[in-house]
Amino acid sequence: MKYTTLIAVLAFGLTACQKSDDAPSPQTAPEATTPEPMESVTMQEPRADKRPHEMTLHGISRTDDYFWLRDDERSDPDVIAYLEAENGFFDEAMAHTEEMQSTLYDEMVARLDPDESSVPYDKDGWWYYYRYEPDKDYAIYARRKGSMEADEEILVDGNQRAEGHDYYSLANLEMSDDHRYAAMAEDTLSRRIHEIRILDTQTGEFLPEVIGNANASIAWSADGDYLFYLDKDPETLLAYRVMRHKLGTDPAEDELVYEEKDNRFYTGLGRSRSGDFIMLVHRETETSEVKLLPADQPLGEFRIFLPREAGHEYSIDHANGRFFIRSNWDAENFRVLSTTDLATSADKSTWKEVIPHREDAMVREIQAFDEWLVVGERKDGLRQVRVIALDGSLDRYLDADSESYVMWPGTNVNTDTSTVRYGYSSLTTPTQTWEVDLQTGETTLLKAQRVLGGFDSADYSSKRMMITARDGTEVPVSLAYHKNTALDGSAPALVYAYGSYGSSTDPWFRNSVVSLLDRGFVYAIAHIRGGQEMGRQWYEQGRLMNKKNTFTDFVDATRALQEQGLIDPERTFAMGGSAGGLLMGAVVNMAPELYHGVIAAVPFVDVVTTMLDESIPLTSNEWNEWGDPREKEAFEYMLSYSPYDNVSEQDYPNLMVTTGLHDSQVQYFEPAKWVAKLREKRTDDNRLIMKTNMEAGHGGASGRYRAYEEVAEEYAFLVDLAGMEK
Repeated sequence: MKYTTLIAVLAFGLTACQKSDDAPSPQTAPEATTPEPMESVTMQEPRADKRPHEMTLHGISRTDDYFWLRDDERSDPDVIAYLEAENGFFDEAMAHTEEMQSTLYDEMVARLDPDESSVPYDKDGWWYYYRYEPDKDYAIYARRKGSMEADEEILVDGNQRAEGHDYYSLANLEMSDDHRYAAMAEDTLSRRIHEIRILDTQTGEFLPEVIGNANASIAWSADGDYLFYLDKDPETLLAYRVMRHKLGTDPAEDELVYEEKDNRFYTGLGRSRSGDFIMLVHRETETSEVKLLPADQPLGEFRIFLPREAGHEYSIDHANGRFFIRSNWDAENFRVLSTTDLATSADKSTWKEVIPHREDAMVREIQAFDEWLVVGERKDGLRQVRVIALDGSLDRYLDADSESYVMWPGTNVNTDTSTVRYGYSSLTTPTQTWEVDLQTGETTLLKAQRVLGGFDSADYSSKRMMITARDGTEVPVSLAYHKNTALDGSAPALVYAYGSYGSSTDPWFRNSVVSLLDRGFVYAIAHIRGGQEMGRQWYEQGRLMNKKNTFTDFVDATRALQEQGLIDPERTFAMGGSAGGLLMGAVVNMAPELYHGVIAAVPFVDVVTTMLDESIPLTSNEWNEWGDPREKEAFEYMLSYSPYDNVSEQDYPNLMVTTGLHDSQVQYFEPAKWVAKLREKRTDDNRLIMKTNMEAGHGGASGRYRAYEEVAEEYAFLVDLAGMEK
């Protein structure tokens, strides 16, 4: 639930509002110091009442003393009082770090380019882009007609739209084909429940209709008369009904086009890159299905490309009358096939193979062009970009100049082109946007992210190593550190991982991390099983009845870094969020002695109880990820690692836990119950603090600058524990 997917603003190719974690600063790395005890707290730590709640399944009884902390209305006075007491305790515990927090925050925002902007792209003669203004939290989305020398037309100023709201996210912005109307999906509560509004760019006014209770996915018909969107179930928050809205009419009159009856499936909506089709995508962990509707036939019916088959995952792209299919049909690491006839697309025997399956590389994504195919692959544990000429004349990988990096197909809105954009980054290289001419091979750097504050990539080093897990599996670990930091066992370290949903933790450049590197920290990413860094099998080996591999990989990676004398065992820290918070909860139960401090952000820690409750958003969709606890074998396995169920009387490391009252992904009561139980059971007197953002949800605070306040708070916790004064 635990897995947050940032929803792209399709017309602009990026998210409107997310944590800006992108840039660093140089200094001489400080000498290592011995950690000092954190200052004592005079306020009495909160203690939640114990109100036993009995649960029995498969002959196993569990008593949940803190079940009462669940309040779906978020209004129970006892619950709110407890959360506020925890917040008060948190504030006092962190009060002595306020100067540190301020210093860290100032460093991070000083590295931001105050005039940051995207690389404009051309769509039908309109140049679209976003930009920031100094000291403002939200992006301004704009365009120019004909060229970037033309007058600017502002479509959406996120700063104006955010006024009066504690939280704001422009989750999607889609232009109609004639470029007159801009449909936008906005969230002001952080529960991913959006309101859709439509701006008439000719008048500068919004149309009177407002569509509520919506998913962020929207798609225009080719004529611009209809807008398709997804309506959400008010209880589970699943987007399950596809609606068709006619411009200028009351949303109450909108027509139901399709309703997904199987609540195990997520539904997505969008336009094909060719623009020819409106696409519905239904997906659960290991099965998917695509439906298509010609965009110029909005009153028609969606046609199934290939009916869902258990265990078959596929996705499609379309260009120049040809469908390209990324499929795991007889291909664990996926392959690419094609067909030209929608009438026979459901017959897989008509598909032609374009890229065969390989054991050493996984097809991650595809972008189809009229004469080219661009493929995002994961090969040798790294994200790479492969370009293929459809006439067979070319097949090559784009070059990289680092041993640990990330490369991905960029925002390419047109299919009738031979110039393609791609992105590049590494732990020490800020994000770059490149363009390659596929016919000549010539590459052009369009933009290199500016990192201010005196940052110089040459002041930092990165490396990639393999550690051997307890079952003999080789697990990659990426390291970043200041060039003056010796890997001799004296440096504090932050070990980070996620390890679920097949979501890989790639070695991106992160602005905030540089503040740790400048203080002599080593930053380590453990590419543990449960992601897909080493191919699809990496994911399969870290889910369902193999889930414990995720936790033991992380423990083994940490222990290896310590035993090989690379990091300080007395100042080793760990961090993970959401499903990565589950990871943190599991490892502090399994091997608390390895960590001096742990940050668990919005942690999914009450695995069994949550996965038994279909009323909680996402539960039924994820039985193929964690297991279905209604089955005895799965129940017992999940119960054996569920962090909340396995809290015991032992010493735990210093812990910072964060959550959001309105979180729809991991409900606030999971971390609240976990902290309450830890307070009851633990035998140590280490720091145990929890902060609930009473305004935000899963993604934390919104806004470019506000998000860094939370990061600074987290890093101050680590730096303070490491015994550093600055």
